[in-house]
Amino acid sequence: MGCLGNLIWIVFGGFIHSIGWILIGCLWCLTIIGIPIGRQCFKMASLEFAPFGKEIVTANDSTVSFLANILWLIFGGLALAIGNFISGLILCITIIGIPFGIQFFKLAKLSLCPFGKEII
Repeated sequence: MGCLGNLIWIVFGGFIHSIGWILIGCLWCLTIIGIPIGRQCFKMASLEFAPFGKEIVTANDSTVSFLANILWLIFGGLALAIGNFISGLILCITIIGIPFGIQFFKLAKLSLCPFGKEII
């Protein structure tokens, strides 16, 4: 299911969304202060490109990650998470959309707190 799911995901919008995240990450990386945020955008792009078969694990629970997640949440992370969650709910209405809805829930989880997380 992973390969076929990723192929369908890429064709129906995953490629466009991941390109958008890469462009936003490049813009954030233009400043030294924005580099950590840009790295999180690249993390989101990799998951947005092919989410099937990938898992999000906590790699680093530090105070810096906690503070960065709070700032991320205030400055856009909450809106991203709500958007992904609503998309997941809409896709879960049909039986065919449930696997794609689950992937949107995974994206919503990472959109809330991307710092200190790793994608395997």
